[in-house]
Amino acid sequence: MAQAKIQAKANTEAHNAGKFSRSVSMAARSNHLLEVLDDLEGRVQAFRDAASALELEKEYLIEKIHSVQNSQDIRNICDGEREELFLTAERLMGRTHTVEVSVETIRNPQQESSLQQATMIIDDIVKKVMDNLENGRKQLMSLYGACSSDVPAAPVDQKFQSIIIGCAIEDQKKIKRRLETLIRNINNSEKSITLLEHQRQKSAFSLNHNKTT
Repeated sequence: MAQAKIQAKANTEAHNAGKFSRSVSMAARSNHLLEVLDDLEGRVQAFRDAASALELEKEYLIEKIHSVQNSQDIRNICDGEREELFLTAERLMGRTHTVEVSVETIRNPQQESSLQQATMIIDDIVKKVMDNLENGRKQLMSLYGACSSDVPAAPVDQKFQSIIIGCAIEDQKKIKRRLETLIRNINNSEKSITLLEHQRQKSAFSLNHNKTT
């Protein structure tokens, strides 16, 4: 009888020891998998950051090619050289557009709605900007002020600011970057127009001067 109790106790301890051993093994595997996922999360973020950097590089290249095509310098060279430069710029633009980079932003319904509203407001201004560059620049500056944490250089569009706050962080950065590009392009356009007007007045003065002499 005593022998039977001793054997039963030994069997119970052996069974419990087996359960404990399996439990420790499962915990170790779980911790290992968590470490793997933590490492992958860091690599996924680094992957997204690298893709975002490529998006920025593509935007920069397109803007610089456009600036060459629309620069005052290219208007002041002979037709043959101008045509060659335009063809080179078009070739570079085509090669740039062959690279497709897209980093999707995860949004909830409210963020999606806010993005659509913000995009619509900017698009409406862009459609009218060529009719009045100065007015368009002022409107875009007020939108930019709503996106910036710095002291605004122009009155802030409060309505746009409330919309921007509802956007995802990544969308806020992209909208701010788009506004920066638009304002920079308008400033460059104004400079080109000023230079052209100056040249026109200079040519007119020279023509009138020659007539009088």
